[in-house]
This record gives sequence, structure tokens and C-alpha cells, in this order.
Amino acid sequence: MKTEFSLAQLADPRIAEADRILRACVHCGFCTATCPTYVLLGDELDSPRGRIYLIKDMLENDRPADAEVAKHIDRCLSCLSCMTTCPSGVHYMHLVDQARVHVEETYRRPLMDRLYRAVLARMLPYRDRFRLAMLGAVAAKPLAPLFASIPALRPAAAMLRLAQWPRGRSADEVPGVRPANGPRRARVALLAGCAQPALRPEIDAAALRLLNRMDVEVVRVAGEGCCGSLVHHMGRAEQAHALARANIDAWIREMDGPGLDAILVTVSGCGTSIKDYGHVFRLDPAYAEKAARVSAIARDITEFVAAQGLPAGREMGVRVGYHAACSLQHGQKVKGPPVALLKGAGFTVSEPFESHLCCGSAGTYNMLQSEIAERLRDRKVGHLEALAPDVIASGNIGCLTQIGSGTRIPTVHTVELLDWATGGPPPAALAHRSAA
Repeated sequence: MKTEFSLAQLADPRIAEADRILRACVHCGFCTATCPTYVLLGDELDSPRGRIYLIKDMLENDRPADAEVAKHIDRCLSCLSCMTTCPSGVHYMHLVDQARVHVEETYRRPLMDRLYRAVLARMLPYRDRFRLAMLGAVAAKPLAPLFASIPALRPAAAMLRLAQWPRGRSADEVPGVRPANGPRRARVALLAGCAQPALRPEIDAAALRLLNRMDVEVVRVAGEGCCGSLVHHMGRAEQAHALARANIDAWIREMDGPGLDAILVTVSGCGTSIKDYGHVFRLDPAYAEKAARVSAIARDITEFVAAQGLPAGREMGVRVGYHAACSLQHGQKVKGPPVALLKGAGFTVSEPFESHLCCGSAGTYNMLQSEIAERLRDRKVGHLEALAPDVIASGNIGCLTQIGSGTRIPTVHTVELLDWATGGPPPAALAHRSAA
């Protein structure tokens, strides 16, 4: 793609990066076939190629974002399926991230949109605030149908529909060391994060049991929290960077002290962001080197377990429908390990038709773009239910929540099944099978 940035513009490293990404695009359109919003809406501006044109025009002309640009950028799920498909290696993720910041800084959104985004930014990244907010949302849940009938309140209706009783603080959240069961093979940090401990603390409990059983020492590092991805994808760069710096500082203290072999993540959306810290802070002299060190040892839980080697399991007699989270298969390019681990542990695993398409969760997307998100959810659920599985597994809390809101089939994290197959308790939804 030909670009026409001035020399003065190209002196800005961010514009120079955008220029490199834009020039890699050859207009082939392969991305349109795998873009969820284009597949649903058929609008060129709701495809990666269309958004690239919008971003190019906006940045080249140093133009503030307008309502039309904001609409189509907001509709992007950042699922990154386009990056898996693109034969030219266009790094769309970094381009759309830059566009989101530009939209946030130059476009004044309608009042209600600003309000929803402010509430989400102040609530979701902070565990205790999120728990309190969920209590209020569950209490107000009966109002969801009324809110859904009023266009301006549809995001609020989506928030209420997705609300569930929060879980109290777990002992697994407390900073400290969980020793290996036998002679230590490795020492890792396990991200606690923000929303997952409030929604499903059993996921990290399973991860801790599994890792300790594999003779891996696990530390919950004091001072870490939200990875910043939720607000990062809302274009709130300053808040996202502050959250990321707190994590980097906490992990570097541990790396320079007792040492870490890896930083493990059970939320694939967080893992994608943490692996990108090195790029995000590449221009920050105080954090560039530290961020790169953190990103270099960040791993999804299934990557690490597969590399360590999981003993072959017995036949579990459970049919698993595996949903590959976009952030894992497209963002981190981790596709094979989760399926191979589940099969090796004794589960019968099937993947749905259109496994490359997003379920519609995408951080805050299922609340801020609820109509598109629900259509994607129903499409995904239909393909998963066609497999007739006993359980649906995935590696991302957002996907589990989104898919679980549209089906009665139990949804569990991949690591819960691996823990069960290697001696841990069954996931609550499958306890009856263990008894049988």
C-alpha cells in the first residue's frame, strides 16, 4: 500500500511503525474471509482491509477521528484472525491499537458511550471493585429486558445479562509460594489478574494443583494485578500502561530475587498482552529492557505444561468440544498444545466448524457491541452444540462466560480438565461423571 506521510510525521516512531504496517498490505482481501464482522455484516469498512484504509486516511492527514471512523474501529473485535490469514504479514494488531488510542484522544463520544466506557474502565481491572459491581448487577438483572428495549441502554442490558454472583476472595489469591509436591523442576509465577478470580477462582486452583503435581513451584507475586488489556483495547493507553508497569515491576523483583523460569497465564487474552509488553514499552527508556524480559518468559499455561510433559492419562469417557480462543490461536499462535494435551489426558476432543471465528466476547466487546456479540455467540454455540459434547473447554475466561451465556452445556477451562485427569477433583459441572 502506498503511503504519503511527511518526513515530519515519520519522525514520530509511532507513525513510522504505522507506515511500515500499512506498506505491507497488498489489498489482497484474504482477511475479509476470516473477519467475523465482515462475515456477519458484509461491509468493507467492517473488514480489516477497510479499517486499514480508514486508519491510513486518518493518520496521514493527522485528522481527528469522527463518528464514522469510531464506529468501524469500535466494531473490530481485535480477534486477530486476519493476522493468521494474511499472506503479507501485516501486523494489524499494532495498527488498530494505535488507531484506538487516536480515536480515544481525538473523538468526543456521545454521553452514554462515554459513561459506559468510564464505568468499565474503573470497575473491570480491579478485583474488589469488580466483585462489588457484580453484586449490584445481579440485583438489577431483572431490569435487563426493559433496558434492552431502549437503544441507549442496550450496553447496560448486556452487562446485566452477563452478570453472575461474584466469588469471594480465595486463599489462592494471597501472595506467597506454593511449593512443588516433589523435587522442584521449575519455579514460575502465576498471574492472578482481575476478573477471573471473582468469576471462577476454581480455574487457578486447578492450575496450582496441576503445576505442583508436576513438581513446579508456583509463586503468587505481590503487587501484580490486571494486565491492562481490557482498557488497552478501549484506547486508554495511560491507564493500560500504568497497570502493565505495576506488573513488570512486581515480576522483575521476583526475577532478580529468587528467580522465575516462566510467567504463566490462564487467561489467554491477558497472555497476548503480556507477551506484547516488550513492544508496548520499546520507546520507554525506563521500562524497555524490563518489559522485554517479562515478555520473553510469558507463557500460556498449556504451552508450559506441554513443554514440561504431561503423563498419558486413562480414558476419561468425556467428549470435549474445544473452543480455541482467538487470543490464543491468533494472538499467541498457540493452537496445537491445548488439543494435544486434552487428547493425551484421555478426553475425546472435537473442534467446531468455523473454529477460527470469534465467539463475540473480546474483553468489553460483548457489552459495548452487544448485538454483534450475541450473533457471533449464537453462531459459535450452534457449531459447538452440533458436536454433542459433554463439556465445552477453552483457555479464556471471557470466552467461557460468553459461550456459557448461550448454552446449557457446561463450560470449563482446559486446565480444569487436565487437573482432573491427573488426579485432581472433577470440575463441579462434571462431578456426577466422576462419581459414576
